[in-house]
Amino acid sequence: MQKSTPLFTPVLIAGCAIMLISFAIRASFGVFQIPIAEEFGWLRVEFSMAIAIQNLAWGIGQPIFGMLAERIGDRKAIVMGAVVYALGLVLSSTAVTPGALQVYEVLVGFGIAGTGFGVILAVVGRASSDENRSMSLAIATAAGSAGQVVGPPLAEALLSVMSWQMVFVAFAAIILSALLMLPLMRAPEPISKPELEESMGAILGKAFRDPSYTLIFLGFFSCGYQLAFVTAHFPAFVTEMCGPIASGSVLHGIGITSTSALGAAAIAVIGVANIAGTLTAGWLGKRYSKKYLLAAVYTGRTIIAAWFIMVPMTPTTVLLFSVGMGSLWLATVPLTSGLIAHLYGLRYMGTLYGIVFFSHQLGSFLGVWLGGRMYDIYGNYTAVWWVGVGVGAFSALVHLPVKENRLKPALA
Repeated sequence: MQKSTPLFTPVLIAGCAIMLISFAIRASFGVFQIPIAEEFGWLRVEFSMAIAIQNLAWGIGQPIFGMLAERIGDRKAIVMGAVVYALGLVLSSTAVTPGALQVYEVLVGFGIAGTGFGVILAVVGRASSDENRSMSLAIATAAGSAGQVVGPPLAEALLSVMSWQMVFVAFAAIILSALLMLPLMRAPEPISKPELEESMGAILGKAFRDPSYTLIFLGFFSCGYQLAFVTAHFPAFVTEMCGPIASGSVLHGIGITSTSALGAAAIAVIGVANIAGTLTAGWLGKRYSKKYLLAAVYTGRTIIAAWFIMVPMTPTTVLLFSVGMGSLWLATVPLTSGLIAHLYGLRYMGTLYGIVFFSHQLGSFLGVWLGGRMYDIYGNYTAVWWVGVGVGAFSALVHLPVKENRLKPALA
């Protein structure tokens, strides 16, 4: 029986700090869409393609960094991720063509993979007791939401005093500062290399033959589609579609005096609501069926997205949407990662979650790219929103047949 450990271990604290910094930067990219497009006269789809490629690279890099962490150590993988992240940001600051930005965003995507969910959640999961694991994963995920709270407003504030290029450089320095937390990232020692090489193929093979793993893979697609589309396009969407904010309104009274500020604030509100939502998901995940909780989360997202696109857009509906969607924003992550850990164990959780996360990032790629493409064709985002409603409903249904019986893969 595993020895019980405190909930707030040094590994969890360090993991939360790294996730907060990584996701603060990642969540801010939508704020740069209009400044960059206006400076160079780019079409909306060209910036969207850069962020879509970033998300796809993140998805490809996630299982790679998961495997690296399991073979060479978590901390070495995190160092590699932070350095690649910083390099991608610095190079992105020099881009003057859409093609250059799109190439550099590959590095940013790989950097997010090395400092994000796959690596951090795996080490947090291994350092947690069975009793605390669901909540530990939720707390680490919620730290990413805390980053989302500070990232867009910070980017908006920095853009008021410096160029977008210098903001990217400043963000590169900030992600490197996350490495100061590495001395605390000491999870239980991994198994020996011979055993690792012997058993990885067996457990991956069993997961790939399991229909439940395929269903989890397919279901995570809509999560990526919805989150990436909103993160990349919502600030611009709100800026262009919302009417003027009256000087006597509540929003004006709290310092939100423009639709651009409302767009950045909406992303932050999503992050605040998600902290509570993710922690609640972690608490519920310990007590109830994770597959039914996931189906409920996707159903809730589907209803909220359909409501938002059918009502007139006002500052009030923007904030109501942000609270509702935010409460379900990353609630899928501790439930999905916890379900994978439950079904297949902790040894290769980083790799198995990374592969499932690739589906998430395929959805992210489509959501970001399609958002820009449909905007350039139709001048609005309506069609993209309805696609998001459809894939959300699909994910709600596809989790229902998942079998939650634990599988115990044998060594090869």
